[in-house]
Amino acid sequence: MNLYKLGKFICTVLLYPLYRIKVIGRENIPKEGPVLICSNHIANVDPPVVGITSNRDIYFMAKEELFKNPVLGGILKRVHAFPIKRGMRDRNALRKGLEVLEGNNALGLFPEGTRQKSGEVGQGLAGAGFFALRSEAYVVPCAIIGPYRTFKPLKVVYGKPIDMTEYRQEKASAKVVTDRIMEEIRQLHKIHSE
Repeated sequence: MNLYKLGKFICTVLLYPLYRIKVIGRENIPKEGPVLICSNHIANVDPPVVGITSNRDIYFMAKEELFKNPVLGGILKRVHAFPIKRGMRDRNALRKGLEVLEGNNALGLFPEGTRQKSGEVGQGLAGAGFFALRSEAYVVPCAIIGPYRTFKPLKVVYGKPIDMTEYRQEKASAKVVTDRIMEEIRQLHKIHSE
């Protein structure tokens, strides 16, 4: 068993009962081909939660500082994470993300770039739009509806893939595409919070 599968198994056993996770719309994630999963970000535990609720193995970007610890950095690399420098355009991370998608894999992003502790869906950075425009990936919005409280229900909702055809043909800006993705996440959050 590789480290990713082992980690997914351990997180599933621990997190599902701890947060009484309910998954809605998992069938909206295409089982094959490149997929960009874009989620809101409310807590540090979001990446493993998205990882265990998805039907695909997911590659995630993680802040560069986490890789400076030799033990943690080694583990992160073996569970499909790769570093990104925050607060600047990181060409290596962008290139790596495109390689992930070109290999018909799933790339997980938190477009807000930082946690929104209020639980509200914030504004997204242009990176999500960049990957959506520069690849042929299906773009799947995801809403995590918390807060994370022990033994209290947490929802993870996957929406239908967003049709990017028109945006790609019109060569829309990455920011415009990110805004569309964030609006889809916001709608999922609103509908399923009630």
